[in-house]
Amino acid sequence: MGGAAHAALGRLMLAAARRLSTRLGRRGPFLVFMGVGKVCFGASFIVAPPTSVGGLELLLHFAPLRCWAWVWIVCGAAAVCCAWVRFGRDGWGFVAASVPPTLWAFAYSWAGLANGYTRGLWLFAWYITSHCGVIWCASRVPPDAGTPRNLGQAAEGRPG
Repeated sequence: MGGAAHAALGRLMLAAARRLSTRLGRRGPFLVFMGVGKVCFGASFIVAPPTSVGGLELLLHFAPLRCWAWVWIVCGAAAVCCAWVRFGRDGWGFVAASVPPTLWAFAYSWAGLANGYTRGLWLFAWYITSHCGVIWCASRVPPDAGTPRNLGQAAEGRPG
């Protein structure tokens, strides 16, 4: 392939990347980022399962860790897929991204309160704030937040 062909291919790839980027909108990149992270986290339990699963006994009562790993993977993939749907329908991606960490958080809180696994209470707080809280806050961001036209107004819920 010659130099002109490489340049043409490069332009096509750049145009495709621009189309995908504009299709993602304001909230899409967040869903892609969170979704990929959840897929990786779930895959880690399948590829290199931990030797100890302290605090997750409640979940393991219902299904083996491999099944819970697939919950992370499927929900992460759903979040990534929802990144490309229009505002209003992308909410399902935020729900999908919230499910696994919410389950994990409540399993850890149960372990902390019922089973004396005190670290579980700290892990509960961590999952609820840095996972679920961030996802829930991002789900409230309007599609035009941060644009120069209405910087600070849309995010605050104030009219333009």
